[in-house]
Amino acid sequence: MIRRRYTRTLASLLVLAVLALAPAQAAAGERLIVRTSGLLDLPILKSVCKLVGCNVIYGLDGTLGKLVLVTIPDGLSVPLVINVLETVPGVSVEIDQIVHTQQNHATATHAPLALYDREPVNYYGTMVRGGYVRQPAMDILDVLDAHRTYGVTGRDVTVAIIDTGVDPHPAFQSVLLPGYDFTRNREGASEKSDVNQSTMAILDGNPGFVNQSTMAILDQSTMAILDGPDYAAFGHGTIVAGVVHLTAPRARILPLKAFKADGSGYASDVLRAIYTAVNQNANVLNMSFSFATRSRELEYALNYATGRGIIAVASTGNNGQRVNVYPAALTNVIGVASSTDWDTLSNFSNYGPSVAWIAAPGEAIVSTYPFGSYAAAWGTSFSTPFASGTAALLIELNGRITPTQAADAEGAGVRFTDEVRKGRLHVPSALRAGRPTLLPLKLW
Repeated sequence: MIRRRYTRTLASLLVLAVLALAPAQAAAGERLIVRTSGLLDLPILKSVCKLVGCNVIYGLDGTLGKLVLVTIPDGLSVPLVINVLETVPGVSVEIDQIVHTQQNHATATHAPLALYDREPVNYYGTMVRGGYVRQPAMDILDVLDAHRTYGVTGRDVTVAIIDTGVDPHPAFQSVLLPGYDFTRNREGASEKSDVNQSTMAILDGNPGFVNQSTMAILDQSTMAILDGPDYAAFGHGTIVAGVVHLTAPRARILPLKAFKADGSGYASDVLRAIYTAVNQNANVLNMSFSFATRSRELEYALNYATGRGIIAVASTGNNGQRVNVYPAALTNVIGVASSTDWDTLSNFSNYGPSVAWIAAPGEAIVSTYPFGSYAAAWGTSFSTPFASGTAALLIELNGRITPTQAADAEGAGVRFTDEVRKGRLHVPSALRAGRPTLLPLKLW
């Protein structure tokens, strides 16, 4: 074994010689996700990187110690560096691709009536807007009826939200965990970290539009980012968290900030967030984003998570196409398309039975927004957390439920278009299908 490793390492050094002679290809700080077979291979990897000129930055998989981020400075040939690294025993390499929260192509022309309903309502111990609780999606899904009939609200369940962060909104009192910001490598995951006084403005008068990927419409006197690509997805994670809270009001929310305010993020930060969710004992994983291409490491991470009982839920995307995106198209993930208030597929929603397991309302969804306010938003990003919140209810109802059982239960909803594998989510039907099977009494 030692001789074999020595031979392979020697081979890598020979490739280094080729690298030194080869014409350099510019690479603007290229990032690589590098897997090793274990901790013993890291010293070899670091030695090779030192010779090549690349850098091992940090681990991506927590205590497992098999996945690291490697950066390549400008001027080095990326393909040749990858070839060198893969000559190290047990090493595989994947480009650290840039990914985005879901972009929405829907055109909103007016604010929904629910956004004007500002009557204070006590919702499981916190005061929220009446329009947040009384919006059409709540009636379509029969959320409140599910709470009353089955007595579940997500208590003692943790939903991890990989997104742009979550504002510590008053609605989340007692349920919002500190989380982590992978874009800055520090504790806490508030979206407010992305803004300062010079980028904030007060919206006065009538509701106004926000130029962002959520196509959010904000109510009057709301602090908001008004324009500019740097804030294209500001508020995205807080809106998603609000939908989870609406469905499972006592579930804990674990914000894992892997995306910046412009909606962009690195695959490596998404991977770190997934492994962190497992290490922090999350029960449900909400992923309102997509990879355009299949990622081996994303599959490995989600296999690891679902293998430990986490229910993974992801959005199908907003291109209005029959197309596979990831992670929604993975077999161990519940892919969620968007439906209208009339139980038809939203025209912006991606579809197809290989990517969309179920559908849920995703148009004019009224939810929480940074700075303690509310917004209405369109997109599969916001149909997805209804399914994540329902998963939290299923776990409270039946603590032993597996990801497969949860997917089957959520699929037992309302009949829908054949472009969705199962149907449209209906929360009481999901709970009825997922409740524990009662064993017959033994008569002695």
